[in-house]
Amino acid sequence: MQRFLFAIIFGLGGLAILLWLGVWQVQRLAWKEDLLDQIEARIGEAPQPLGAALAARADRYSPVKTGGAFAEGHVRMLASRKTIGPVFRIIRPFEADGVGRILVDTGWLPDGASLPPVPPTTLVLVGNLDTPNEADSFTPAPDLDRNIWFARDVPALAEALGTQEIFVVLRETPTESLGVTPWPVNTAGIPNDHLQYAITWFSLAALWVSMTAFFMWRTRRAQPES
Repeated sequence: MQRFLFAIIFGLGGLAILLWLGVWQVQRLAWKEDLLDQIEARIGEAPQPLGAALAARADRYSPVKTGGAFAEGHVRMLASRKTIGPVFRIIRPFEADGVGRILVDTGWLPDGASLPPVPPTTLVLVGNLDTPNEADSFTPAPDLDRNIWFARDVPALAEALGTQEIFVVLRETPTESLGVTPWPVNTAGIPNDHLQYAITWFSLAALWVSMTAFFMWRTRRAQPES
């Protein structure tokens, strides 16, 4: 009887914990989906002038627009596009009116394609502020000889291109072609694994019940008949 009581208490306690973890992940899933919807809505809002956005301390994904001209120089960041394969993000310095020199992620270029020179004219850019933090301790150092970078490390890029640490990702092609395809910001890079986590915890709860029932069955069979 004591072994049965222990199995019941232990089984119910473990089941309660696993079910609580599963329900918590379901709640986190609803929170994350609402957050992603808010970010997507913010990304598509009407852009405001870059200077005003910076003065108002606009946060990540805020849509902005600015006039100015591209300066010489660029950085190629190795990336990958689904169904296409290796590509390069092209990041250039841009002299923004009233703000100064900033970083602009102009879009992607297929591996092996040539990059045309920057347009000599003044342009109006429309994009979104971003603060990508893709570099970590495992990220290789940039191959400066071949101008290949492996992460959008804003401080390092700003130092390399002589700009402020202000990063704008184009969402529209300007009037003058830059020779690249825009790669606008979106929520695809924001992880949302809560559904998988919830399934895992609920599956473990079902397994826990099965193991507890099996243990009780084995215990009962092992008892001598009176």
